[in-house]
Amino acid sequence: MKVEKISELTTNRMSVYLRCLNELAAEGTKTVSSETIAKRFHLNSAQIRKDLAYFGEFGVRGVGYYVEELCEHLTKILGLNKEHRVAIIGAGRLGTALTDYYGFTQSNFVVSALFDTDKNKIGQRVRDVIIYDIKDFDQVAKKDKIDVAVITVPAPFAQSILEQVTKAGIKAVMNFAPTPLRVEGTVKLKTVDLTISLESLSYFLAQPSNFNGKK
Repeated sequence: MKVEKISELTTNRMSVYLRCLNELAAEGTKTVSSETIAKRFHLNSAQIRKDLAYFGEFGVRGVGYYVEELCEHLTKILGLNKEHRVAIIGAGRLGTALTDYYGFTQSNFVVSALFDTDKNKIGQRVRDVIIYDIKDFDQVAKKDKIDVAVITVPAPFAQSILEQVTKAGIKAVMNFAPTPLRVEGTVKLKTVDLTISLESLSYFLAQPSNFNGKK
């Protein structure tokens, strides 16, 4: 298994494949070919086969892929066969909305704690999730076995929050603050910047002749 050569783009596509396969499984589909997956979900069949080949030989000649079996393999490959406990830092509109995000529980992510600095919010609950003082992050993270942190604070505070959560031992962080952050060591940081995506769409509207149809 050539795991050390796997790119983030590949793992992103694996998540897409798993979502597609789960949909097929829910419909009662037992076996499926890469061509059928590609046609049904607007993907590339050669890319599907190449990506899956990094992790083993899953297809059967003349049959294709056994849907439920491949779902199980991809779930394990993506580490979704175990529960991940999530802490959201910033109990504002975005943070509280993410607490109720269906996609988390669907992929075995459980929001276990919210954190904020507002004394009027600390101690309250959002969907049964307690809002803690950010000063108590280290203690709560250890108690609740948090392994993923989501940052939804204003940009000027994001770097210091990142340093605080990584100091507490968190190795996986998703950042929604619209600012680049610096990480050290083995911490994995993913930034979701909605403004950049919208500005890219704005460029398309302003310069439609330069649009080539690619993402």
